Formats: sequence, C-alpha cells, structure tokens
Amino acid sequence: MRILAIHGVGHGDAKTDWPPQWQQAVLSGLQTWRPDLDVPAIEFLHYDSFFEQAPLGAPEVAEALFRLSASGLFHGLTDMMRSRGGLGTALDAVRWTAGMVAQWVALDDLREQLRKHLAAAIQQQQPDVILAHSLGSLLAYDTLRRDEAAGGTLAKDLTFVTFGSQIGNPAVRSVFGGRIEPLASCRFWWHLFNPEDDVFTCPLGLPARARFRQVTTFFDIPGMADHDGAHYLGHEQTTLTVWQDLAASARGSKRAAPAQPANLAVAHRAAVQPKPVELKQKAVLVGVADYADPANKLDGPVNDVFAVSAALQELGFPPDGIRVVLNDRATAEGIRERLKWLLQEAQEGDQLFFFFAGHGAQVPGYGRDSEVDRLDECLVPYDFDWTRGQGISDDELAALYGQLPYKCQFTIMLDCCHAGGMTRGGLKARGLAPPDDIRHRMLRWDRTSQMWLPREQLASPTAAEEKKVARAADRASWLGESGSVRRIGRGTSLWAPSARAYGAAKTANRHAGPYVPMMLEACGENQLAYEYRHGVTAFGAFTYSLVSVLHQVAREQKKPRLSFEQLIARTGKRIATVVPEPQQPQLHCASARRKDLIPGLSPL
Repeated sequence: MRILAIHGVGHGDAKTDWPPQWQQAVLSGLQTWRPDLDVPAIEFLHYDSFFEQAPLGAPEVAEALFRLSASGLFHGLTDMMRSRGGLGTALDAVRWTAGMVAQWVALDDLREQLRKHLAAAIQQQQPDVILAHSLGSLLAYDTLRRDEAAGGTLAKDLTFVTFGSQIGNPAVRSVFGGRIEPLASCRFWWHLFNPEDDVFTCPLGLPARARFRQVTTFFDIPGMADHDGAHYLGHEQTTLTVWQDLAASARGSKRAAPAQPANLAVAHRAAVQPKPVELKQKAVLVGVADYADPANKLDGPVNDVFAVSAALQELGFPPDGIRVVLNDRATAEGIRERLKWLLQEAQEGDQLFFFFAGHGAQVPGYGRDSEVDRLDECLVPYDFDWTRGQGISDDELAALYGQLPYKCQFTIMLDCCHAGGMTRGGLKARGLAPPDDIRHRMLRWDRTSQMWLPREQLASPTAAEEKKVARAADRASWLGESGSVRRIGRGTSLWAPSARAYGAAKTANRHAGPYVPMMLEACGENQLAYEYRHGVTAFGAFTYSLVSVLHQVAREQKKPRLSFEQLIARTGKRIATVVPEPQQPQLHCASARRKDLIPGLSPL
C-alpha cells in the first residue's frame, strides 16, 4: 500500500514532529485489523516553497484575508486587523496559517502551480491512498476535481481521506465555483470531521451513494485548536472505518474496490437503532410574534404558521415531515438546528420548504479595514440583539442550501421585510429599523448639504460587486437596488470575485454553481410587509393571500394547475384588496423555473 500524505497550514515542511506521528497513527490503525500487514510506504508532499515565493501583501490576498476573517475561518483575525499594526501586522502574524489559505484563495497562478506539483507527485508515486489535512485537502481536491472534470485519471481508484478540512466552508468554496462535487472516479472519499476543530472545518453535504462518507471524529485537546492531524488519523472512529476498510482492501490486488467499504461503527448503529422513516417532503415553519422586546410584538405569525402547515398538508406533506418552532423557542440556535435537519442529507426528488413569519432587518456587513461595505438581510429570531451571529443571514443559509441536489425542490417563503418597520393606519409592518448606534455605522456626514447621508459604498455598488453580475439588468434582483445588499436566498457569498472568474470556476469543476432556491417574498426590497386582520384573527397579508389563492384554485378547478409565477401574481392582486399601502410580493428563482407547477395541488 502506497500513501501520499499532504500536510496543512503551519509551515509543515519545516517541522519534523508530525511525519512520525502520522506514520504511527496509520500503522496502528491498519494493524488493528491486520497485525501481519507490512509498514505502508508513506511519501510526504512538500509545497511550502510555493507559498514563500508567492506575494503575501498583494491586494487580492488582503481581500481574501478579510473574507476569511468575516467567515470566522480563523478566529482572532478581525482583532488583529483592528490592532495598531493593522494589515501588515496581521499578515506577518498569520504568515503560515491564515496567510497561506488567503494566498491559495486569491492567487490563480499559485493554485495552478500547486495543481501541477501535486499531479506530478501522483503520477510519479502512484499512491493507493491520499491523506490530506487542512490546507492540503484544499489543494488536493482542487487538483483531483479539475483533472477529473477535464477527463483525467488522477483520482481513478484512489482512496481519498480529508481531515481538518475547510473544503465546505463558504469562504473558500467560491474557488470551486460555489459548490463541492463528488469525485466520481475515486475508489472512496472519507471525510473526517471534528465539530470542536477551531480552524472552522466544515461538514460536507455529499450523498453517501457518491462513494463518500463523513465520519465524526470528536476530540477536544485542552489548550489546542483541536486541529491536529495525528489525532484525526488515530481516532477510534477512523480506526473503525477508514483503517478497517483499507486493511481489508489490502488483501488482494492493490486498489481493489469493494462495492461499499466496511464500517463496523455504522453497522453497529444500524443494528441497535430503528431505521428512520425516509421523508421526501419536509418543512420547517418558524413564527415569532412575542419578541423579547415588547415593542417588537406582532399579532399574526403563529396563525401564519398553522395556515401554512395546513396548506402544505393539503399539498401532500406528511404531518411528521413538518417541524414548527414558535416565539421564545425560535432562537437563532433553535432555527439553525431545524434548518440543518431540513437541508442536510437531502436527496434528488425531495421537496423541502422553509417558512418564516416575523421581523426582518438589515445589518451592517464588514469588509476590508473592518469598514461597513454592504448591508446583510437577515431574519430576526426571538433573541435577536443586532450583534453579529444573532440574525439568520444568507451566508449561513447558503452554506446549507448551496450543496442541495439540483433535482430537489427547495422553496423559501418569507413573510417579513428588511426595509425597517412602522405602523401605518393601524397596519403593523414586519421589519425592524436599526437602533441609532447601528444606524450610525451606515451613515456619513455630508458637509455640503449639512445632512446625514448613506455611506458612499452603501449608496452604489463597488467595482468588485459590479463585476459579480454580468448583466446590469440582473443586479438589483441579486444585489439589491443599491448593488450593496447581500440578499437572502441569492447565495452571492459563494460566488467568485467576478462573473468571469465565477464562470471559469464552474466550467473547470463541471457543475452549474450553487443551488438556488425558489424564493417567495412578501414584498419588494424597499417595501414593507404588513399584517392583516381577518375579522378578529391576525395574519400576515402575504401569507393569508397566498394560502387563499391556493384554496381558490383547488376549489375552482377539477384538475388544479398553478405555476409559481401565477401564484405570486394572483397573491399580489389579493394583497392589494386588503392592504392600502404598496406591497408587491416577489418571486426570485432561475428564469426557467418561474413556470414550474406547484406540486400536489388537488381539488377540494
């Protein structure tokens, strides 16, 4: 058995302690199952010199470093950049950690050199197994996926093992065109994931049938970042899965490929736990009416949730497939947990639905030099307090939905608005205006007019943002009318810096980019979403009108047929009859899907 080992960040070429630790972990794991097995031949890839020769202070690297900081990929970066030394000090301090990842993300030429370097090593050594840690997993996947997409054979029959990996992190996923695809020609891909790893490693949303399996390898090293490669390789779950599989495959000819690798841990769990019912239709419905601050109280969200649940069940969703979270249980963490249940392990053909009724808001988003350079739309959970991480933004939603299978249907319905909130003529609006200290971050003092005006970068798109969308006519839909809004359901955080680079990355990785959900929105970007009182019962005007349209079509037609485009148009007309203020619902999706029929409609 020949193994090629690729270290991660940390100037691995200059250190001598980790190779013997990895060798011992590999040998111990294999000999657990095959005590007579010979010591495998392990070669270690050296590549730090490429990073030494690449520019560290280039503007592109600085920009990538800020994106990594904003994602939380490397903790403490933001504080370093705000320190007295500024960017230069931050770059020096993270030269062999986050600096390496920033160089890799930003520099096309560096990635090309590394791909050639690794490809040459694979061709020369013909390994059976590649062990790739942290940054090493990024350059290994980049090499193998691009080669496979181009018709190459580097990954053919390889066992690929990634650990401590940031492959799935949105901050680096843009390099791969915003989406991670399986390696179809490899023998198997094992992904070892430690939830405690502080270098913000990510789980990967790939289907098990794609010759892929994720293994949770939990460990917590006191005083450490829980990122150590030897701990991953020596973990008991790695022994039960990866090493058992490789020990078994070593009996016959090299690179023998069983239909499914052996996995005692999974087999044991299957034996002692009942098999869960496979749900093809799942929904998460969130309603927040009684916010912690009484001034933000709404009347209709709980009624909206029950109305939507009834409508979904009439469309064929099973009651067991619908999860509801209301009021004080709808915290940021509570919503995130249920979104993971909804979106992780989705399969082709699934129908997935997320509904939110409550307040929306816009919060400042930060870029280079920690300056506000955009506004982030967010959903307002019960415990929202305007601090980072307390709202549900598209950055974290896209990290989940961006990996969905193209042939599943994911619909997001939002009965809220992001343009602030007020009461007009007794109508409550479902949006929060920022408090004055937050609002101050979005403003600048104009000496000429003697007025407070929006900061220039929030009033018009930056050059970088303009490059992201090729057609000017599409920019408002994706980036807001100002061109500086990160809108929910658009997945723009997964895009490359320009439309050209984004297109090239998708082509090189042979996919269509991140999944884009079907968005049903209560109103236009700068409009308000109002509540409506139906007799003595309060609803969101959008939710009540949309559900009413579905019922009307089901009553009037023997074979009900209604497209999403028709649904939104008819909903808008109905809202206009109950809300005297402008509120035009919106449909955002791929143009080819606007005429998709709503599945499950049947006569009442």
